[in-house]
Amino acid sequence: MKIGNRKIGRSEKPFIIAEMSGNHNQSLERALKIVDLAAEAGADAVKLQTYTPDTMTLDIHTGEFFIESDTNLWKGQSLYNLYQEAYTPWEWHEAIFNRCKEHGMLGFSSPFDETAVDFLEMLDVPAYKIASFENVDIPLIKKVAATGKPIIISTGMASIAELDEAVQAVRSQGNDQLVLLKCTSTYPATPENSNIATIPHMQELFSTEVGLSDHTMGVGTAIAAVTLGATVIEKHFTTSRAEGGVDAAFSMEPHELKLLVEETERAWSSLGTVTYGPTDAEKPSLEHRRSLYIGADLKAGSVLTKENVRVIRPGHGLAPKHLELVLGKTIKVDAAKGTPLSWELLL
Repeated sequence: MKIGNRKIGRSEKPFIIAEMSGNHNQSLERALKIVDLAAEAGADAVKLQTYTPDTMTLDIHTGEFFIESDTNLWKGQSLYNLYQEAYTPWEWHEAIFNRCKEHGMLGFSSPFDETAVDFLEMLDVPAYKIASFENVDIPLIKKVAATGKPIIISTGMASIAELDEAVQAVRSQGNDQLVLLKCTSTYPATPENSNIATIPHMQELFSTEVGLSDHTMGVGTAIAAVTLGATVIEKHFTTSRAEGGVDAAFSMEPHELKLLVEETERAWSSLGTVTYGPTDAEKPSLEHRRSLYIGADLKAGSVLTKENVRVIRPGHGLAPKHLELVLGKTIKVDAAKGTPLSWELLL
């Protein structure tokens, strides 16, 4: 499949998405800088989130609309105020997407309701992303699928049955351009809670491209995911964690994103195919294997013993497996120390 002009698949290097989320801190200038830095680091795409506080929740600041959990990164805020702080103004989208185009990058977004899809269609985005918390919103998924554009769905918290419903919702609209992202919906996530061994199983189960939406710190989990077949990697991205922001605590900085791009491509490049024996690049090294050599100056008629036959480098003599066979044999010509042993030397 393709997103824009970029092919997605095992034969292509990993597709790297820099997720801006709310890291712009309500500054368009900072949002555009995030795009610039993502391009400089080598990302393939920048992703936004398209919603307003009113399309996400109710303007209520008590009870279940207020975050009180000690384990929640956003404890002490109401949902409405959190989304008010984090949302990307819709009037910024075109400028951000245009900046992506200037860098030759793709720009797209996660819509959180049907009005966001209609808005993004007016901007002719090349793809859509469904966030983990929306992967059970079948009406939204069907509306996105009906655009005919590629869809990336994060699978955080979803059971196999729920994922099957989402996949079938996409395909029911005649759309087979689908990527599922293994995701752990904790912020940040730990490597131990990432379970990326699910990636090849998900590929087999749903016959889709599979990637990773990664909330862990560092690049290790993403690199491991690529070795398991991940073709898309999404990471939250910011200019600097020290500058704060709703998602800054688990977002990558520019030097880390650059490292992610480089190391996931190295991991992908190293996969190759199942192969045994020396590669073309290894063949010159064959001469540095061990082999059998004459270890002392010998006259014709001398008997080979463990004292005058050595298993050493380089590899121009008989293979070491022949040692027991040649011991006790007689040589038919003089042989200087350092002569590779060959069958032609033996009587």
